[in-house]
Amino acid sequence: QVQLVEFGGGLVQAGGSLRLSCSASGRIFSIYTMGWFRQAPGKEREFVADISWDGSITSYADSVKGRFTISRDNAKNTVDLQMNSLKLEDTGVYYCASPASGGYYTRMAMDYWGKGTLVTVSS
Repeated sequence: QVQLVEFGGGLVQAGGSLRLSCSASGRIFSIYTMGWFRQAPGKEREFVADISWDGSITSYADSVKGRFTISRDNAKNTVDLQMNSLKLEDTGVYYCASPASGGYYTRMAMDYWGKGTLVTVSS
């Protein structure tokens, strides 16, 4: 059974930084794309970033490009999201996700989801 658990959410001031981490278990981690999504209060869940199985390809939503960095450590079965220059509109629940199938293309459909970690950016 695939399990994804997010860590690292919290309260941060605008302009600050936060690093999220997702720990995966239940299958071979290193052959699957991983992604981060977020859901702001009252809004639909949206794509933030994803990374190919080997970390060689990354993709970002325009709203976070240049501020967020996704990375993975296949030896530790973790995927991280470094968030810098945080803005009020980055507030939301951040989810780690992964598809059931291998391969990579950006914004591919995700089948497995963590429960999320809350990020609150204050002024």
